[in-house]
Amino acid sequence: MTIAIRPSAVHGLRLILALLILNGLLSFTDWWPTPAVMPDRRIAPEFILWWCLLLVWIAIRGLPGRKTLVTMAAVYLLLVLGRYLDVTAPSLFGRAINLYWDVPQLPRFLLVTVTKLPLWLTATALAAAALFIWGLLRLIQWSMTCVAQWTQPRARAPWIWCISLMLLALAAANYAGVRATWPYVSKPVIPTYWHQATLIHDALSADRLAATLPVSEAITRAIARPEEALAGLRGQDVMLIFLESFGAVLYDRPVARQASEEGRRLLQSAIDDSGRLVASAFFRSPTIGGASDLAHMSVLSGIDLSDPRRHDLLLTTQRPTLLSVFRKAGYQTFGLYHAVSWAWPEKSFYGFDVYVDGPALAYSGPAFGFWRIPDQFAVARFDEMHPRSRDTPPRFVLMPTISSHFPFNPVPPYQPDWQRVLSAQPFDESDVQRALTEKTNWLNMTPQYLRSIDYTLRWLSDYLRRPQPRPMVFLLIGDHQPTGNIAGENATWDVPVHVVSSDPDLIARLRKQGFSPGLSPDRTALGGLHDLTTLLLESLRR
Repeated sequence: MTIAIRPSAVHGLRLILALLILNGLLSFTDWWPTPAVMPDRRIAPEFILWWCLLLVWIAIRGLPGRKTLVTMAAVYLLLVLGRYLDVTAPSLFGRAINLYWDVPQLPRFLLVTVTKLPLWLTATALAAAALFIWGLLRLIQWSMTCVAQWTQPRARAPWIWCISLMLLALAAANYAGVRATWPYVSKPVIPTYWHQATLIHDALSADRLAATLPVSEAITRAIARPEEALAGLRGQDVMLIFLESFGAVLYDRPVARQASEEGRRLLQSAIDDSGRLVASAFFRSPTIGGASDLAHMSVLSGIDLSDPRRHDLLLTTQRPTLLSVFRKAGYQTFGLYHAVSWAWPEKSFYGFDVYVDGPALAYSGPAFGFWRIPDQFAVARFDEMHPRSRDTPPRFVLMPTISSHFPFNPVPPYQPDWQRVLSAQPFDESDVQRALTEKTNWLNMTPQYLRSIDYTLRWLSDYLRRPQPRPMVFLLIGDHQPTGNIAGENATWDVPVHVVSSDPDLIARLRKQGFSPGLSPDRTALGGLHDLTTLLLESLRR
């Protein structure tokens, strides 16, 4: 017996499927803490807006033509992509998407990624991405065509206008922030685009941004009398190390605190054995999960850069920084950026006397992840290239680490033999294979993150034990918390700061500023990282 399916039933099923597709593409939620998404039963406000626009169009002009539907589909696709970034960025990076900051980083990230992959794999990935986008566009166009064809004979019916106006009122209330709509209407996408457009407009307006970029009074005073500002150092060298993804989670989450305790014990032991002291405190980073430059420049400039627009404006000025203060005081300034393998024009603002990037280190060992060069090798090669002696000028070295960068894998093996780490075969083959074959666990990245932190603490501990030709003050500053899937939901932006020195007077002055002895400071943050600049300069005056 053959069951006949009526054409009206087929059309009805197509309509339901099309509506579900169009709404689902703008109402999905994140599958925390992964880059995947899952469907949401709520209705999307942009879907309501599109439906009302379509209804008005058909009532006035009739069925939209193919070009009109393609244009609608393309705009809808942009909203879908915006929705994806909006819901996944907080899970992956612990912060909302920022087109002004993130988009310029994307080409660099893709370039670094592509150059490390086989050509066939790169071509396949690009082709698959293009095919996916094309398929998604066609799916949206097909769905819109089905809905438009069903709507055409009903576009002037009073009942359809009543329902549409009720839905439009619901979407408007959602845009207005009425909480009662949240269980039924998903988070809108257009406000995100509007905010980003406003952000970019303001960032490109010199007049507007000039009013938002304050002057650091501490830096201004120090640059006027640099020798007096740094008198408390007594000519000691300074090494400022920004520890990648080194955040308060290492103290706040029991599993992270317990896993990193051994590394902190080793570091404290190295500090004690080398005759040094350490004072520590928590400060609030201007960023979380990424955009480390915001943290670096907040410390250097003494300006709150939690708004990325300030950072970008700052780079267009000639504002003095800590580097300027040290340079005017007779220090030679170095920038060790072993993660950078591309042209970095922004370095001109920093004004390093000597800038060392990844290619300059001539690393010939195995590559570990996208950033290739282990932190331990970078600092060892730098010391070999620029040895210190009693006759060299005092130096200020800025080094951002990279081995604990997202996705925190593969973790380089630690090499106790610092001479071997400079050779063409710095590690045992078995250790290399073990590190490179370990897969990234995107569903639970905490273990690999903690291994990368342990690696950092181990090489740092041994580095502090190495003989030094003259005293050096170490500033160990966490740049930001790790990604949200490790730091947790609604995590603080606090990071630990450790000042290691053999000068008890300097440590005592830091204690008066609120720092705690040892590597486990009082949990109350002393301010933002830009406030750290003021506290450091006050402590260095003697």
